Amino acid sequence: MEQTNGTERRVLAIDIGGTHVKIRASAGGPERKADSGRTMTATEMVAAVKTMAEGLDYDVIAIGYPGPVVHDKPIAEPANLGPGWVGFDYGQAFGCPVRIINDALMQALGSYQGGRMLFLGLGTGLGAAMVVENVAQPMEIAHLPFRKGKTYEHYVAEAYREKHGNKDWRKRVFDIVEKLTAALEPDYVVIGGGNVEHLDELPPKCRRGDNTLAFEGGFRLWKDESLVI
Repeated sequence: MEQTNGTERRVLAIDIGGTHVKIRASAGGPERKADSGRTMTATEMVAAVKTMAEGLDYDVIAIGYPGPVVHDKPIAEPANLGPGWVGFDYGQAFGCPVRIINDALMQALGSYQGGRMLFLGLGTGLGAAMVVENVAQPMEIAHLPFRKGKTYEHYVAEAYREKHGNKDWRKRVFDIVEKLTAALEPDYVVIGGGNVEHLDELPPKCRRGDNTLAFEGGFRLWKDESLVI
């Protein structure tokens, strides 16, 4: 375990989404959230988090970022937020150590129960990650071509479900899970994200995720020394 002055480090986990920024502290207390949206900058996110986190005890921060991350740094601006996220100094802004990973990977870490796990997040788009024997890997599956010149994300995104209805959308989800399972050979698949609630049944080898597990993933990012990120 990571420690500070002989005690376990207290983690503030931040889950950044296109609608809300949510936080929770490992030291205890309920989830707190603030509106985000297409104009929110990194500076505004930090200000919102600091306001929400008043009264909370934490030593370090874990951030789940809605985009690709390499070595704790976002390498592309988020699709559903404002500008200024790449190149921003998060540690300096918060005044404490910060670790950043892709948001799907953070929820995957919180969902992981050993072995080979594939995580798929069904939300506005498609998030994906794998954890294989404690080695965590974000995956940019969403924008790979799938069929008829369209991407995997196109067929399971919120916009497709709203346009074509739940029945067609569920069929696409099952099809994509089947293909990815055959290709990646996971022991099990966790389907998370807000739209998992629209699946009455799950494909084989799948179980439901929970968005709140993103916070557990953030805590684990600092506390679980067996993980390789």
